[in-house]
Amino acid sequence: MAQLTTTSPAPAPRVREPRFHRAWVIAVVAGAAIVTAGAFTTVPGLLVTPLHENYAWDRGQIALAASVNMILFGLTAPFAAALMDRVGIRRVVVGALMLVSAGALLTSFMSQPWQLVAYWGVLIGLGSGCLTMTFAASITADWFDKRRGLVTGALSSSSHLGQLIFLPLLAWSVDRFDWRPPVVTLAFVALAVAALVFLLLRDHPADVGAKPYGATEFVPKPARVPGAARRTIAVLVSALRTGPFWLLAGMFVICGASTNGIMWSNWAPAAHDHGMAVTAAASMLSLIGIFSALGAIFSGWLTDRFDPRRLLTVYFAIRALTLLALPLVFSSTVTVLMIAFVVVYGLVDVATVPPVIELSRRVYGEDGPIVFGWANSAHQLGAGAAAFLGATARDMFGTYDVVWTALSVACVVAALMALVVRAPRPA
Repeated sequence: MAQLTTTSPAPAPRVREPRFHRAWVIAVVAGAAIVTAGAFTTVPGLLVTPLHENYAWDRGQIALAASVNMILFGLTAPFAAALMDRVGIRRVVVGALMLVSAGALLTSFMSQPWQLVAYWGVLIGLGSGCLTMTFAASITADWFDKRRGLVTGALSSSSHLGQLIFLPLLAWSVDRFDWRPPVVTLAFVALAVAALVFLLLRDHPADVGAKPYGATEFVPKPARVPGAARRTIAVLVSALRTGPFWLLAGMFVICGASTNGIMWSNWAPAAHDHGMAVTAAASMLSLIGIFSALGAIFSGWLTDRFDPRRLLTVYFAIRALTLLALPLVFSSTVTVLMIAFVVVYGLVDVATVPPVIELSRRVYGEDGPIVFGWANSAHQLGAGAAAFLGATARDMFGTYDVVWTALSVACVVAALMALVVRAPRPA
């Protein structure tokens, strides 16, 4: 009798995960785009004096372009997040960099103040507004399941990194070659980064047959979401009916007021009130930027491990203490206490971003980047209000001490607000 033999089916081939995940390439390319956009935020301050001397334009006319740029920078972000869901991240980023480059090139040929507003204010404002922290939130949400907070912090610090890298070079170039060569150079840098984005950036891991970094299962690419502008407004209307949005937006209003809103426009005159030289004050502000970048990365690492609400409470409490102590550490020279303030304040400057992005994701799911975009618009609103009201208070009271105290109290309020945000824990 013949012996029957049974054969078991051959085991399925084992798919080896790549040692180096494509997500890290995407993060680096996204960081390059954000660094480039951040470089353009440093230019208006360098153009005021050359344009005033060359064209005899009023400083107010020149500042109007920067104001329009800042407003559009904040308002564009939530619409850009929805547009990325509609046509893809790569197309939006390439288009934004092309818009920024076109605005810079056209600025080099302008002859009237309204052209500065149109080119630098509108075109560059719209383009750079697409490359904000909302863009970072979209990248991390799609490409990372683990290390999301760390990557968010690194990308959030990229804008400051662009300022730190390009500001000394741009200032030296303007001083030596006038204002046009650095503006044109930045335009070509934006074009080069646009080409890099087109070649390497992809919308979703499924486009290259990969899983998000740290994910255990393959994630299909979501369908395109039509009606980007309509969806952006709809998400806002829906979020306005929820308590967490008001808390997140309220915290970011205070965050904007107590960081770039007051510091970028009032730090130098406040230091001058205490007899500090302009160069020393500028050096301290640059040092704040360095520690802001480090603080954002470290905050992202912490956000992966701790409750983001508790982190926000700690950050705002530390910021409140530093602002309250600032009048005591200001002096005519750079002291150890001043450096200590710069280090501590800088570390919590942008540190609030990764926790707020994570809370937006937890509460609002796939609408999280758009919700964060609207919260970021509130951040710009707080920044603009502090820039104006801070200077007004200085004129009324003859000192900035009342400003630092008021902002310190506001940060205490923000610290308490963070504790009551209702957010589900991640699965």
